[in-house]
Amino acid sequence: MFKKAAEVKSQQRLSGADRKKLRRTVAARFPNASDADIDSLLPPKAEITVSKYPNRILVYCVEGAHPMFFDIDGRGTEILPTVYALWKVPELLPAFWLKGGEVSQYVLGGADLMFPGVYIPAEGLPNFLAGEPWAVKVPGNPAPIAVGLTMMSATEASKAGLRGKALKISHYYGDTLWESVENPYVPNAGFFEDVVFEDPAFVSACEASDSCEGDVSVDDGNAVNNEEIGDVVDVKDDQSAGAASTALTDVANEITEQLVSGLGDLKMNETDATDELNAVDQHSLSIEDVDALLDKCLLQALHTTVKENDLPMPGSSLWSGHVLPCRPSGVTLDIKKSSYKKLSKWLQAKASAGLISVKEDKHKKEATLFSVNRSHPDYESFRPEKKKAVKGGQSTVTQGIHEGQAPKVFEVSEVYKPSVHVNPIFISVGVELGKFFSAPEASDIVFQYVEKQNLVKPTDRSMVTLDATLCDALYKGAIKKGSTYPTEIHKKDLGSTFISRMQAHHRVTRGSETVVRKGGLKPIQIMTERRQGNKKVTKLSGLESFLIDAEALSSELQKKFACSTTVAELPGKKGLEVLVQGGVIDDLAKHLIEQCRIPKRYIEVLDKTKK
Repeated sequence: MFKKAAEVKSQQRLSGADRKKLRRTVAARFPNASDADIDSLLPPKAEITVSKYPNRILVYCVEGAHPMFFDIDGRGTEILPTVYALWKVPELLPAFWLKGGEVSQYVLGGADLMFPGVYIPAEGLPNFLAGEPWAVKVPGNPAPIAVGLTMMSATEASKAGLRGKALKISHYYGDTLWESVENPYVPNAGFFEDVVFEDPAFVSACEASDSCEGDVSVDDGNAVNNEEIGDVVDVKDDQSAGAASTALTDVANEITEQLVSGLGDLKMNETDATDELNAVDQHSLSIEDVDALLDKCLLQALHTTVKENDLPMPGSSLWSGHVLPCRPSGVTLDIKKSSYKKLSKWLQAKASAGLISVKEDKHKKEATLFSVNRSHPDYESFRPEKKKAVKGGQSTVTQGIHEGQAPKVFEVSEVYKPSVHVNPIFISVGVELGKFFSAPEASDIVFQYVEKQNLVKPTDRSMVTLDATLCDALYKGAIKKGSTYPTEIHKKDLGSTFISRMQAHHRVTRGSETVVRKGGLKPIQIMTERRQGNKKVTKLSGLESFLIDAEALSSELQKKFACSTTVAELPGKKGLEVLVQGGVIDDLAKHLIEQCRIPKRYIEVLDKTKK
């Protein structure tokens, strides 16, 4: 509903009578809300504005705050809270819990919630009717991520075998409604740009109290796997008219391919994110060129990143986590532009050639990689390329040193630190604690432990038997009291589950300088404001997180844009901001991407001069 931006047709303040009417409507619509809850969402003495959109949607916003409610049909019969309202009063709506944080990336991509992605408690689904408002939450995180209307009743869902749509998503964190405010925010450290995981503070509090009201436990039986992922979400297509005649198998394959494409975008490394900006300028590749590029990327991945411990591996994981990252800089790799058209057909062709062995799930229509023939002539003759260091530009910021010295390289990476949960695993394999590990390194450590303790299940090599130490490392404190601990785990889930139990950090490197900080990396903010008269000024803040010297950047921008620049302290905060005369917001963003090597996802642009 708010996936695409739409201009507001009109905006006006509510009269006193209309404010009271809105409060009565909210109280009747949400019986779980107390008078205090409604007062916190719609303060009695605060001004409330209503914005009218072209599609008849009304958005109610408290002046000086954030949008709190929106009306789908403009009649008051289907009024829903925004995520900002749900973050203030999380229990305003009943909520579906996802099976894991990884499912959230599809909800935040605009997909409706499907029943296979919902955690079903032992006692079964709670009672609900079709058309009721429900929220969506991630395990270990009390803040809802989306809100929508149920598509069927609990009885109908049970009769359907818990298949099909559970919730038609109307609004979610990260959509245009969330972004429409002057200062959008997130409620806790579990919220990232395109995915939401557990909140570390909430989990710590749960462990300390040994009880979490409203928390949900996800056991091995409910863990999301890539083979089910086509059923977990419903990928939307604005041009779906005329697709009714498509065979069911083709629909399933199309969904898989769209998910694969989405996963590739989510898992791009930081350098690829920057290179993607230049992909538009690349000449179109012929079908033969795409086929050759696919083979080259596959061989590069098999040589460098695909390990025996990772097998068996779903085709979607192979594509997104291994093949796409191996594509050349500035080139967009699209399986649909090849002669194979679909991922499963391409993998089957490579299996027929003897390079790999794959097996296709007849129901899911997804190929799974089981083994690699490393004695195959194509594999033996291929020479993998080494990754080249990113060259610094001519910028004084990216170099920060005199001519004649090596340019500085910029790099952002996610790293993980062992926590009390996983310390015994590191100690057992003889790895020193207190260091930071990348995701592949951490995954290797848990597989070393599995190999050392001989925990691979003899009757099914894809499963790992959990001993007491490994079971505690993966699930202690995460399993609800009274629930049974799992006794085994699939290999493809072991690494991600192990990493989720570690402390997430980010490492920023520029030249010889490196810093490591907890949590996610906050973006650089570029904001244009109107000053006296018709003059504009553009502010740049958040540079310290990316190891950019504000004074050096100010001097550089002054020369480049031939305008006045100053450096000032951020009011009420630590850090500096660069003020540039004029409305150069787009040029500044381009400069940061090209010269300072800042990935586009870490740049937040806000133009206050537009009405």
